[in-house]
Amino acid sequence: CRLRPFVELAAKVRRHRVAIEQALRSGSSNAMAESTNTKIRVLTRVAFGFRSPQPLIAMAMLSVGGACPQLPGRNRPSTLERPPV
Repeated sequence: CRLRPFVELAAKVRRHRVAIEQALRSGSSNAMAESTNTKIRVLTRVAFGFRSPQPLIAMAMLSVGGACPQLPGRNRPSTLERPPV
């Protein structure tokens, strides 16, 4: 008794076996890409009222792009400074 869904699953596994084995060996996944996509999707909802795409792009760069500009009037704590005891 060969159930059709399992026959289809076996065919897919056979077809993608090399890629599956490589993914298992390397231990990598698409988790970081999915996380970034989700964050950008949320930013798109937040930026709904913006009149142009430039503010959305700037928000995305600040949020997920790793940009960390020095803001006027704010001092970033140095890694060498210790908080007062």
